[in-house]
Amino acid sequence: MNQTITKRKKSRAKMLLKALPIIIGAFITAYGLEAVLIPNNVSDGGITGLSIVGSQLFELPLGLLIAVLNIPFVYLGYKQIGRSFAIYSVIGIASLAYATTVMHHVPTIVEGDTLLVTVIGGIIIGVGMGLALRNGGALDGIDMLAVLLSRKLPFGTSDMILFLNVFVFIVVSFVFGLKGAFLSGIAYYIASKVIHLVEEGFSGSKTYKIISKEPELLVQTIYDRLGRNATYSLVKGAYTNDEYREITCIINRLEDSKMKEIIYEIDKNAFIAVYDVAEVRGGSFTKRDIH
Repeated sequence: MNQTITKRKKSRAKMLLKALPIIIGAFITAYGLEAVLIPNNVSDGGITGLSIVGSQLFELPLGLLIAVLNIPFVYLGYKQIGRSFAIYSVIGIASLAYATTVMHHVPTIVEGDTLLVTVIGGIIIGVGMGLALRNGGALDGIDMLAVLLSRKLPFGTSDMILFLNVFVFIVVSFVFGLKGAFLSGIAYYIASKVIHLVEEGFSGSKTYKIISKEPELLVQTIYDRLGRNATYSLVKGAYTNDEYREITCIINRLEDSKMKEIIYEIDKNAFIAVYDVAEVRGGSFTKRDIH
């Protein structure tokens, strides 16, 4: 009984420690929006960008729109990636919605200089979103939609993210004008590069090559908790001549944190090599829904 209580306490403490940087990332992102981009008629991409447009058009609170518009995408995250990712994304999105409300009247730190606005705004937002993604959550639902559409259409995830954001910036142009839409696109591009640096793998997918003492359990757990299939390759140690089954599994970038967690839980001493993959098409890069 005491062991069960201790395990629950450790699990809650671990969850809080993981949620804290996601919340911090949300507040950083909100500061970039409220103190840099929005006062200069520059928007962000994704669902946040659409929320900014809706806030300007209908005079509704930005935080309310961010929370409401992201609801269906959180469900997609739950189906595509799993329960823990959905929980952390809810925490992140709720924190972003609250933070934009709290910071609505913060002083603008950059005005007038369009280049400086896009660079500073993009960097601040990139740091915040990257921090959230690095810790297993998301602040914007458009990436989850891109993952789903890339399964149904003959395009990679990165292509779908680009296409969806082009649509967002077209909508932005009706509110902030053509100049505002171009500046928003530049800010989003800078943010995406910063996210890549912070989160280490913003674009495309990742290939995991794993050598473990528990290959069967690891493959089964990856399938059960991520819905991903894997393949085996027989490999042989050059010096020991020991034979191993090397696991190869391709995941999308949103699943990276969960994958590391699974490997660490099953075999802390597993050998892992991770490769960035720009795009994946065809084959069996599909997954079952997670319930």
